[in-house]
Amino acid sequence: MSADSSVKPSYSRELEWLNANPQVKHITAAVTDLNGVLRGKRLPVAQAEKVLGGSLRMPPSSLSSDIWGGDIEDNQYADLTGDGDGICQYTGRGILPVNWTAASHAFIPLWMTGEDGAPFPGDPRGALAAVQQAYADLGLTPVVAMELEFYLYSLEDGKPVAPYTPDKQRQFDTSGLLSIDEMDQMEPLFNHIYAACEEQGIPADAAISEGGAGQYEINLNHLADPLKAADNTVLFKRIIKGVARQLGYGATFMAKPFGDRAGNSMHVHFSVLDADGNNIFNDGTEKGSDRLRHAVGGLLEALPQLTLIFAPHYNSYRRLRPHSLAPTRVTWGYENRTAAIRIPGGPAVARRIEQRAAGADANPYLVLAAHLGAALEGMQEELDPGSPVEGWNYDADAPQIPTEWASAIDLFEQGDMAKKVFHPALHRQFISLKRHELVAFKQRVSAFEYASYLEDV
Repeated sequence: MSADSSVKPSYSRELEWLNANPQVKHITAAVTDLNGVLRGKRLPVAQAEKVLGGSLRMPPSSLSSDIWGGDIEDNQYADLTGDGDGICQYTGRGILPVNWTAASHAFIPLWMTGEDGAPFPGDPRGALAAVQQAYADLGLTPVVAMELEFYLYSLEDGKPVAPYTPDKQRQFDTSGLLSIDEMDQMEPLFNHIYAACEEQGIPADAAISEGGAGQYEINLNHLADPLKAADNTVLFKRIIKGVARQLGYGATFMAKPFGDRAGNSMHVHFSVLDADGNNIFNDGTEKGSDRLRHAVGGLLEALPQLTLIFAPHYNSYRRLRPHSLAPTRVTWGYENRTAAIRIPGGPAVARRIEQRAAGADANPYLVLAAHLGAALEGMQEELDPGSPVEGWNYDADAPQIPTEWASAIDLFEQGDMAKKVFHPALHRQFISLKRHELVAFKQRVSAFEYASYLEDV
């Protein structure tokens, strides 16, 4: 495949990369659906130019496939378009090498647009782009960072268990919190992860052994570009799963894969810069500016109705339990990890907000859109967050975060803030998707239910 004069200049670097890597025989190209799952196609490398130019089409309804990859019945997107095709546009990220599969290939990230090139309102990346533009219209730039936790696991009798060391001599059966020795033992895995992140331009930072057996956290550096930060997070999750699989492990971002171990979170840190590059949350004090407190006010008002974004799955609600360092109350505090919204310490110039409600199973685009959108509403409406909490506040006199999936769906459907942050098409479709999935779970009877009730009631 070679570049010629007909190729758009903006694609020249991508085609040059493919020319320089003849071992790449195929590409994959995908959009990110509402559940955060990549959905797309495998194509011969000769089709790369067409993909980059927006010739790949898929129905917008594919963005709302359920978690099992099936269609949903109440499909607003299909009703709007007759299930016609949407245009899959290149995000401009670059050709991304994938070296953890049997044959190395390249990945092209896409998002859905209309014929006019405008973002499709039901695309989660488009939802975040709209919020980012709302900040830009005010001369503001959010700076965001993501912290993701995940578990490695081995399979025994088809069930996930704590992983074994690479030499298979020992199973990680204790928490190993902040264990340097454990990180050394898993060095081959982390070396591969960091190498893949470097190839894909993902700013992976510190890694630690977390509080569950086989659980780890890797932080992604702050970026003054929420879209790119969310892109990084989606790509990062794929890298970890792929590299783990290559080395004989499974990796999961389920919110609570093991009932008796710590859950997996996706903590979001953010500050906001003005047109001169000044952090508007910084007033030179440890407490932060009025706009920081107003942003917190917006986040607190929105939290119950946006919990469905932060905890989108049946399993998500196993994580939101008291005394787990996951939040259960609509609270905020300074340097308080039991609060839903935490203001970390550190230099005043770096004053920021941390949102601790989201699980690692959530869609990064929707999480950032919800978080930044609610904060912007709070700043514009000058919402009062009330007093910060102190100490262990699981019994605080504050509203409770929804603890059941069905309640979270209802609150998202009814919430004014949810309707302000998200386009009506995405808002309605996400409700339809989650009600569809909820029905599927209600129809399944678990083995534990049989063991408990089959003979004794």
